[in-house]
Amino acid sequence: MRYFSTLLLLILFASCGSSKKKATPNERTISVAAAYGARRNGTEIKEEDTPKTSYPIETPKGNATKADNIINTALTFSGVRYKYGGTTRKGMDCSGLLYVSFSEHDVELPRTSSRMAERGTRIRVKDIEKGDLLFFKTTRGSKRINHVGMVVTVENDEIKFIHASTSRGVTISSLRDGFWNQAFVKATRIL
Repeated sequence: MRYFSTLLLLILFASCGSSKKKATPNERTISVAAAYGARRNGTEIKEEDTPKTSYPIETPKGNATKADNIINTALTFSGVRYKYGGTTRKGMDCSGLLYVSFSEHDVELPRTSSRMAERGTRIRVKDIEKGDLLFFKTTRGSKRINHVGMVVTVENDEIKFIHASTSRGVTISSLRDGFWNQAFVKATRIL
């Protein structure tokens, strides 16, 4: 029994995500959806398939980069609940979201956030672009990276990223947010 309790605690502390505070009425909530015409498992996403409260990341037809395509794939999972170890619409964790999104575009990544952090080229915050990966330590006092997100936009020095958080599922957050800013460790470029 003691072994089981210790194992359970280890899984909870090592899980991908956080216990982020809920938004207050004065905070802005941002939602992003996949661009119309993007594909998920070979099926085109139509306007009626995306939430009306979101705005698409659009690129001129034919000018979409690999990063745009991967971002659009990740955005198709917006709103999916958090599930430790999940890689499906029934539930996703942070590394599962990126693992699936990148692999649909023939880019292989390790399955865990700590292993993903070992890949790519480290970049400075001022050089971050969409498609780059952001890594976090969300457990106070931890020395291990346990969370990852992918940059979807960089506008007016604000970096927004998609990730799967334990409290909100697959969502968009800002690196300006106090929690994410404090937990941020590094950024890497895979593409």
